[in-house]
Amino acid sequence: MAEKSFLIGNEIIVKAALASGAELYFGYPITPSTEIMQTWAKMQDSFNVKFLQCEDEMASGFAVIGACLAGHKAFTATGGPGNVLLQDALSMAESMRIPFVGVIVQRGGPSTGSVIYSQQEVLLTGWGGNGEGYRIVYSPSTLQEIYDYTIKCFNTAWTYRIPTLLLTDGYLGKMQGEVLLKRPAKVVPAYGLLAKGYTNMRNCFDLEEEIYDLNLKLKKAHERAGKKVVESESFKCEDAEIIFVAHGIVAAAAREAVIELRKNKKSVGLFRPITLNPFPGQEAKKALKKAKEVIVVESAANQLNRLLKENIYGMNLKITQYGRPALGITPEEIIRLIK
Repeated sequence: MAEKSFLIGNEIIVKAALASGAELYFGYPITPSTEIMQTWAKMQDSFNVKFLQCEDEMASGFAVIGACLAGHKAFTATGGPGNVLLQDALSMAESMRIPFVGVIVQRGGPSTGSVIYSQQEVLLTGWGGNGEGYRIVYSPSTLQEIYDYTIKCFNTAWTYRIPTLLLTDGYLGKMQGEVLLKRPAKVVPAYGLLAKGYTNMRNCFDLEEEIYDLNLKLKKAHERAGKKVVESESFKCEDAEIIFVAHGIVAAAAREAVIELRKNKKSVGLFRPITLNPFPGQEAKKALKKAKEVIVVESAANQLNRLLKENIYGMNLKITQYGRPALGITPEEIIRLIK
């Protein structure tokens, strides 16, 4: 069964979490993610779910870890300064292979910044904490994708035992629109991570060699999962001389710009990384190989731009950037970059 609903993005996340079999939410209110917590708390009356408001995002993250260890699907959501606090728990989740699910609703920085919108938490979400970024990050660009990729976050986390995050933003979180709430074709069940009796899952090591060995194991597990989960979208790239590279809601604006520019016989296309970690480097090289120019469009100063250059290193391409940190980008702006 599937039903159409008219919801804001943050409410859609809750619907998708319920469809994924989530049982517990731990969180702390912070704009622009607060509606996720509020909506989930209301669900306690109708569904067999629980909610706990913690003292901060650090506590929320460790509570998620504890629930997962006990075999329960749990998640949290935050953004901005809360995302910074969450990194300690995320690093532990990487180390211990916890199926941690988190939703990051980006807001403008640095520090408290603005409570509205940005794409400035890409690097923090994908590679924050004291480790190598052994996590998976999805970047949806529409309300429907928020639903679909929240479900995918739970399935990915519990399939590969790798922390998985949905990276959205204040605009998508507050935007209201129609979404098709589909029953998932697949729901990976939760399972206990601890064996019968007492099991010590180590997160503290005595020797350099021990933590080195752990890092190699985590790297291999991330690479194996990455080959199966990496995603991207190429739109009108086959014959494009100029290709925009964008993610999230900015990619939705870029797609509209490409459609309009194509009507005026402009040879343009769009490459969109859907997974930011792992980054679809090989897919990017394939999509961009015939382009004469690449324009990176992002609501940040140099985050997607940095990732792209790192992953297509060696290609002889003219790469320019339209970076607007913490500022929304419209299709009209992107069109003007060509005209």
